[in-house]
Amino acid sequence: MDIKQIAKDTAKTLQSYLTYQALRTVLAQLGETNPPLALWLQRFSADKIQDGEAYIEMLFQEKPDLALRIMTVREHIAEEVSEFLPEMVRTGIQQANMEHRRQHLERITQIDVSTPSPEPEQQATSDPNLDNSSS
Repeated sequence: MDIKQIAKDTAKTLQSYLTYQALRTVLAQLGETNPPLALWLQRFSADKIQDGEAYIEMLFQEKPDLALRIMTVREHIAEEVSEFLPEMVRTGIQQANMEHRRQHLERITQIDVSTPSPEPEQQATSDPNLDNSSS
């Protein structure tokens, strides 16, 4: 397990996700202030946002002002979430793992009550303390 490579891959994925969130923010803003530009950006961004850095490079070729705006918003979002992110990720994974383990344990220990075993009936009818005639 190459921890440094995992960290690099995670950082790249997070950067792309923050780029996506910045795009959503800018699209919402443009939707209110400049709907035609919002529509253009939405069409341009379709199927291009998977790799945030490649997306920014392509956007710079078409509309540098929008690329700069998205980069600024992305940086702001990163600054806001970076303080909470490590603990939230650790806690989220721990809680999710615990829930998955609980569900798995419930599944593997579940008794099928739709076909009860005949043993309890045999015990009930053979119990000498039960007096069926007094009913």
